[in-house]
Amino acid sequence: MSSKSRLTVQSQVSVPVSVRRRLGLGPGSTLIWEEAGDHVIVRRVGAHTSSAIHDAVFPDKPPRKSLKELKAGIAAHIRKRHARD
Repeated sequence: MSSKSRLTVQSQVSVPVSVRRRLGLGPGSTLIWEEAGDHVIVRRVGAHTSSAIHDAVFPDKPPRKSLKELKAGIAAHIRKRHARD
């Protein structure tokens, strides 16, 4: 899918509604602009997929966990990450 927008005199860009809806963007959303050769890639910042969260919490385990296991894993990860040495 392709969408267009125009650069204003103040160098601002409006994000097309179809892109805002697809990415779940709203007021205050942060975007990152990455140069890739002669292309620019624009992504929403701070979006975490459930698989990324799972990989962080359970790096050495298979992907299927119950809600109880997920909550316990998150708690353990937070304790480990914020532990005082």
